[in-house]
Amino acid sequence: MRLELKPYDLKLKHTFTISRVSIDVQPTLIVALTVCGVTGYGDATANPYYNITVENMHKTLLNLKEKIELSKATQPEEFWNEMLPHLKDDLFSLCALDMAFTDLCSRQQGQKLYQYWNYDISNNPLTNYTIGIASIEKMVQKMQELPWPIYKIKLGTKEDIAIITELRKHSNAIFRVDANCGWDVQETIDNSYILKDLGVEFIEQPLKADNWTGHMEVFNHAALPIIADESCIIETDITRCHGYFHGVNIKLMKCGGLTPAKRMLENAKRLGLKTMVGCMTESNVGISAIAHLLPLLDYVDMDGALLLKEDIADGITLDYGKVHYSSTIGTGVALL
Repeated sequence: MRLELKPYDLKLKHTFTISRVSIDVQPTLIVALTVCGVTGYGDATANPYYNITVENMHKTLLNLKEKIELSKATQPEEFWNEMLPHLKDDLFSLCALDMAFTDLCSRQQGQKLYQYWNYDISNNPLTNYTIGIASIEKMVQKMQELPWPIYKIKLGTKEDIAIITELRKHSNAIFRVDANCGWDVQETIDNSYILKDLGVEFIEQPLKADNWTGHMEVFNHAALPIIADESCIIETDITRCHGYFHGVNIKLMKCGGLTPAKRMLENAKRLGLKTMVGCMTESNVGISAIAHLLPLLDYVDMDGALLLKEDIADGITLDYGKVHYSSTIGTGVALL
């Protein structure tokens, strides 16, 4: 097996702002694993909230190059377990590696990844499109640029209710809101009743990740379902979120890849939690991988590549929220 690492700086169409940061460029690392001319692809992005840089991921994976290339694993779970002890403190790198190996395995079998997993794609959910924080005028403009059936609106400002009230005047789409830890308990409860009347479907991560007392109070008193994001990172968090949230949003990079994400989703379903997978602002390499998990999901946020000025890969395409898979096997990715 041959390992290749390809760093990119992905330029965004617009400045993307959430409650804690704004970006115009998304540094990204693409991982390629090749065996006998067949290549699988994975990616991971830099993330200041988790102190992740492309430079550090590149260095970490180069230091593991010999172990990776000499691996005798034949199944994604086997490979993930083999790599975990070396990457337990860098789950973003582990995600890129796991994604590439999983893609490689399905390509070696001549199957699309959802076929490799024996998933039925006939009832896939639609993806939302994210509107980052900006002036209300700019947020309306972003919606008008791309008519979409579901919008996820980033909040966490002093004008949150005014934002949703104005956006609702311009669209009958389903709204979801994501406060990215930007609210307090009473603010969340109060906002939930107003937002429900404005046609909002759910609220994602309103409180700081570790405010479990607050999560319980919101869970018991809010008028809308509450979905965990920053409070749900790794596999053990699924059980912890049960009884504090109505659902969980799993990010592949945060949990360490497709392999643990599948287990998390299955466990969440067993516990009666709503299931969601979200994305970073990322290339079609990662977005195409997410698409093959759709049969396990109630909701999905896989619009990251739509936020880019130009992509670095072909793969799935999105048409008014609906996923169309590539004719190519594996995740369907091909680097441009």
